[in-house]
Amino acid sequence: MEIYNKKKDNFIIFMTKDDLKKLTEKINQLEQENKALKEKLLLELDQELKSTVAKKIAKAEEEIKLTAEEKARQILVEAMKHGATDITAEYTVSSIRVPSEDIKGKIIGREGRNIRVFERATGVDLDLEEEGEIRLSSFDSQRREVAKRALEKLIRDGRIQPNRIEEVVDQVKNEIDKIILEEGTKLCQEVGVYDLPLELVAMIGKFKFRFSYGQNLLIHTLEETKIALEIAHQLKADVDTVRLGCLLHDIGKVVTDRKGSHVDLGVEIARKYNFPEKVVNTIAEHHEDKPFSSIESAIVWIADAISGSRPAARYEPHEDYLERMSKIEDIAKSFPGVVDVAAYQAGREVRVVVEPDQVSDDEVTILAHEIAEKLEEIARWAGRIRVTVIREIRAAQTAPLTEED
Repeated sequence: MEIYNKKKDNFIIFMTKDDLKKLTEKINQLEQENKALKEKLLLELDQELKSTVAKKIAKAEEEIKLTAEEKARQILVEAMKHGATDITAEYTVSSIRVPSEDIKGKIIGREGRNIRVFERATGVDLDLEEEGEIRLSSFDSQRREVAKRALEKLIRDGRIQPNRIEEVVDQVKNEIDKIILEEGTKLCQEVGVYDLPLELVAMIGKFKFRFSYGQNLLIHTLEETKIALEIAHQLKADVDTVRLGCLLHDIGKVVTDRKGSHVDLGVEIARKYNFPEKVVNTIAEHHEDKPFSSIESAIVWIADAISGSRPAARYEPHEDYLERMSKIEDIAKSFPGVVDVAAYQAGREVRVVVEPDQVSDDEVTILAHEIAEKLEEIARWAGRIRVTVIREIRAAQTAPLTEED
């Protein structure tokens, strides 16, 4: 038997080898039990902590959700306030204030000849019933704009007679590209975009004369941009990308020489002028045709939806009306010898101008009858349609200079 001794705390412990082995086994057993107990406690503590953390996370998520919804509402409400514009869309009627009723007399002219010349030259119907105001009526907004500017010019000039009326109307028609460029420049400056190519600015200017579901495209673009910029500032997004995305998101709608959706055409135009890819994506994604690639795309989409869905923003029957009126004019233009057509009074009156070299006096009456029959057959919804065909021949001669001159 071996005896081991160990001095501890001034005591000497004597034990046999078997006692030492048993003690060692006991210590190992206690260590194992201690380890198992420790693991059990840690597991229970971990589960308890997970439960507590999960509850806290759920509570935090709920609070964040409530706060986020409230914050989102605040941002959208503030943004919509910024979307208000002072521009009024003119759907089928434009108005001009006149300084006196005497001006109206000059516009009408002797036996109504001046007003007839003006209406024929512009394709716009004049209404002088309201005191101090003249109303110009036409479904074609560009036609109305030409008539409005021509009439304002004639009123300022004071010389209102047939030859002068035609001269001024022709001048304004020749300046229509300049007018469109002016409108594009105004809109770009209004939203804070400068130094765009003139060709692109001119395309933007066409927004003034374009309607989508009855909503004027220029007003829609201005509203949307103001709303989107406010949201972008609040969310600290890229303001310049949002600004350009809103300005150009519907640019494809004024493209008439190529086929395709306005989204695809808009993307094509943006790439043509080398806009950043983020701007191109805002155009490509503003109808959710593809997932949003950035917060800026989402902002453009939100602002577009707000402007388009606000009460009274869109009026779909207006689109149908424009289509019907255009159809009436296209039918009349399909006849040989016709050079100009204007539809009035919701399509119930059609004025047709013919080329005198191609249509004789005898053929005028026949042509009016044929056009009326065709319209009655195809455009039944317009009711009874009155067709007026105008054939006019003019002769001009300049007197030679005399010796006294």
